[in-house]
Amino acid sequence: MEILKTTLLGLFFGTFGTTLGGILGIVIKKQSNKFLSFILSLASGLMMAVICFDLIPEALEISNILEVLIGVVLGIIAMIFCDLLVDKKFSSKIHTNNKESKLLKTGMIVSIGLAIHNFPEGLAIGSGFESSLKLGLSLAIAICLHDIPEGIF
Repeated sequence: MEILKTTLLGLFFGTFGTTLGGILGIVIKKQSNKFLSFILSLASGLMMAVICFDLIPEALEISNILEVLIGVVLGIIAMIFCDLLVDKKFSSKIHTNNKESKLLKTGMIVSIGLAIHNFPEGLAIGSGFESSLKLGLSLAIAICLHDIPEGIF
């Protein structure tokens, strides 16, 4: 029964943030570059704070520093590899001179990135609840807030 509660909470917080962001994106039709920069900075700062102050200390309590560093480095390498792969795949098919083509390429990269990164979000929420209720709820809320800018795009 606990796994069902955790799953439903993760589903709610994950979809609520993105849905709220989508509604905001529709309501705020004239988006400026400054507004989008602010939203992206807010989302990245929020997630960096969660990583530095919640996830890494919790991982260090569960495991040793070497395993935590290996996990962080593997995550960074995986994201660099995905970025290079997507850039190579789409730059050969889309001519970068056209403004619409650049926008399409950006949209594809963002969509693939969001699909890839939602899996670790779910793992983080589930692992957080497994560790403690406080960590699970704080991760779920932080990820919900983090998903709002994703929905805006």
